[in-house]
Amino acid sequence: MSIWNSLSLSTRYSELPPLLFTHVPPQPLNNVHWIMWNEKLAKRFNLPLDPAADAELLSGFSGEVVPPQFSPLAMKYAGHQFGSYNPDLGDGRGLLLAEIKDKAGASFDIHLKGAGRTPYSRSGDGRAVLRSTIREYLCSEAMFGLGIPTTRALGMMGSDTPVYREGYETGALLLRVAETHVRFGHFEHLFYSNLLAEHKLLADKVIEWHFPDCLDNENPYAVMFNEIVDRTAKMIAHWQAVGFAHGVMNTDNMSIIGQTFDYGPFGFLDDYEPGYICNHSDYQGRYAFNQQPRIGLWNLSALAHALSPLIDKADLDQALEQYEVQLHGYFSQLMRQKLGLITKQDGDSRLFESMFELLSQNSVDYTRFLRELSNVDTHNEQAIIDLFIDRDAAKLWVSLYITRCEKEHETVASRCKKMREVNPKYILRNYLAQQAIDKAQEGDYSELEALSLLLRSPFDEHIEFEHYANLPPSWGKKMEISCSS
Repeated sequence: MSIWNSLSLSTRYSELPPLLFTHVPPQPLNNVHWIMWNEKLAKRFNLPLDPAADAELLSGFSGEVVPPQFSPLAMKYAGHQFGSYNPDLGDGRGLLLAEIKDKAGASFDIHLKGAGRTPYSRSGDGRAVLRSTIREYLCSEAMFGLGIPTTRALGMMGSDTPVYREGYETGALLLRVAETHVRFGHFEHLFYSNLLAEHKLLADKVIEWHFPDCLDNENPYAVMFNEIVDRTAKMIAHWQAVGFAHGVMNTDNMSIIGQTFDYGPFGFLDDYEPGYICNHSDYQGRYAFNQQPRIGLWNLSALAHALSPLIDKADLDQALEQYEVQLHGYFSQLMRQKLGLITKQDGDSRLFESMFELLSQNSVDYTRFLRELSNVDTHNEQAIIDLFIDRDAAKLWVSLYITRCEKEHETVASRCKKMREVNPKYILRNYLAQQAIDKAQEGDYSELEALSLLLRSPFDEHIEFEHYANLPPSWGKKMEISCSS
């Protein structure tokens, strides 16, 4: 029996109006082969733990053979890119193959990135290169390990197909799974095209599939938007707390369910630099690290405008007014956890602000600082103080911090243990990703495999991987990444 017959597969997105997608067959790569396979995720979907155990997996997921249970399609959407509306967007190199149910009955999209040209490719070749595919694979799994809402990576395939970017590289494929690939830009496309019947139908399906609790409400569209605002605020609060910069927060890269989506020129903070720009094409710093909360609201406002045929302006405005309150609440709670604080007390916000100011002024590594802080008690404060150039200012802040901790009536050991569970020892620094890419391009996947294993449990000590916690070398700091992928 074919493996595809044993899985719970469907193609419900293809039941939507055809102006939302185009059926496109994948265009196979030469000599395609597995590079990575996410065993834990595969198990969740009743897929083999070893992809080599069934040749149908490679032929089907790579697009060499399209199983009858698949219905490959490229989605049509639009979006605001760097603040300007672009109607000519869509899946230019990715295809939604099918949807699969996990063991709990939840439905997930299976999306193949790098599958070839589509009607929405414009001048692109429809391919993804190994370099960018490795980055997305690693980062989506790193974000999952950190507990941040994200799409996932099921597998990665390499090939011998040459692909030209700044120079010649090899084509690769990413198997991405997500609860949905519906973006803010889907609603923008229908709204600006004045396709209001299709617009309402998409909203109805999004509620049915992803916000079923809204169905019993007398105004389900407004409740759906409230939930989108809340989830987006929560996602961005997580980004800011862990020091993640997305790099390309266009509305077509915003998931309708608040998951981190479309990993491109992302970066994690090394030294705490609020204005960090990870995308070398972001000349104005629109998507700088400290601008992400503001851009989240801008994008939600664009979505609100696109949903205005379904929701009263007063309801939209009320939801948008809650965004900053929600984001601040989520962020403050995350920072309290990172600092080992249980209760909410006056002065906490100032404690956080003074910490960020001190980190920025002294160019202290953000991840290293919080991990070291997870081991601080009244007997070893010096380890933290020594991270700073201005040691007097650091000593004063640590003293204030210890005094604040003492108000919690919790043992030092208990506090530190909880802090180590939320402050990662390991993050996907850009230089680590680059080292894995360099080796993989030579056919050596050992760094890729080691990082994949490590980033699934970034809070553990992993003594054998201690060197991955080292600060970046001078060449690896503040790397700006190209959008070319």
